[in-house]
Amino acid sequence: MRGFWRGLAIFFLGGILGTGFGVALGFFFFPFVFPPPPAAEQLTEADRSLLVASGTFIHANPTDPVHYGKGKVSVYRRAVFLEPDFEVGPGPKYHVYLVPKAKIRDSAAVKDVMFVDLGRLRAFKGSQRYPIPAGVDLKNYPSVVIWCEAFSVLISPADLAPAP
Repeated sequence: MRGFWRGLAIFFLGGILGTGFGVALGFFFFPFVFPPPPAAEQLTEADRSLLVASGTFIHANPTDPVHYGKGKVSVYRRAVFLEPDFEVGPGPKYHVYLVPKAKIRDSAAVKDVMFVDLGRLRAFKGSQRYPIPAGVDLKNYPSVVIWCEAFSVLISPADLAPAP
């Protein structure tokens, strides 16, 4: 009889631990399996007339097939706009940062600087608008990056060039 209760306890403990592990994996893999639909946000005409800089997202580490990005970004006086051709590989907790450093190519370059967090990435592809907080001097921010806060990993940087 003692073996029966021990087996039953092991069965329930295994079920609880297995369920917890399965839920944790589900939260991690959910964006890969069920990515959000592409975004299609628009800019107002007032925003478009105030272009400050633009750039293109790149695949910073070509040996990493998971963390990539591509597409154009435009920085206006009051907003950062990810253009319709924007796309990144899916993952958890991505954010859009303005970074006061040029030529960012690895995670260490972002960890040691005072960036401006514009908010969580709303979609892995498509156009998206992120307001810039008041008082941010855009001349001091030559890069826009997509950053994974969950794992402190650089996903994709964009070097900005001043608008003509």
